[in-house]
Amino acid sequence: MNRFVIRSTAIGLSAAALLLAGCENMSERQKGTAVGAGVGAAAGAVLSKATGGKAGTGAVVGGAIGAVAGNVWSKRQEERRAAMEQATRGTGVEVSRTADNQLKVNVPSDISFDTGSATIRPQLRSVLDPFAQSLHGDQTSRVTIVGHTDSTGSDAVNNPLSVERAQSVRDYLAARGVSPTRVETAGHGEREPIADNSTEAGRAKNRRVEIFLREPGA
Repeated sequence: MNRFVIRSTAIGLSAAALLLAGCENMSERQKGTAVGAGVGAAAGAVLSKATGGKAGTGAVVGGAIGAVAGNVWSKRQEERRAAMEQATRGTGVEVSRTADNQLKVNVPSDISFDTGSATIRPQLRSVLDPFAQSLHGDQTSRVTIVGHTDSTGSDAVNNPLSVERAQSVRDYLAARGVSPTRVETAGHGEREPIADNSTEAGRAKNRRVEIFLREPGA
């Protein structure tokens, strides 16, 4: 990689980083646009230089294309994220945007299911009700629900339990108007821990349900 390529890439990424650092109040859509523009500018400059064109022009074009590509997080998704954050504030539920532009709702065990059970606890309804409401009038988005357990117990118990928990969430959403044909379920048992299973606090974090919402093209 020659010096020009390295410098162009560094400039583009640095520009995106500076935009993000200087705008703490940016929305998720604006952040995506900033990062896309920076990376696109670097790529455009490199490609233009390599093909004999003007690096500056390539950077401008690449930046514009990158801005569009980086801003695939829709206004509707941003509104959903904000609404879910507000609805779940103080519950321990984590609402975020994934790297591939899905809305992710991570529900910990203390408000989702009792130990060894796939029956939805009352606290989980306050999370699922606004989530289901956000899907009304939207027939294109798709939902994936993944159940997880801690390392206590055998795979023979944990694997089917994680699946049953995901299916319980699907059935609850279906009862509130979300078509089951739009929902995929999976159970990963203890295979994807996010904390240390050697402590009770860690095991509690690993016992969870993750809900992902994606839009077409995301």
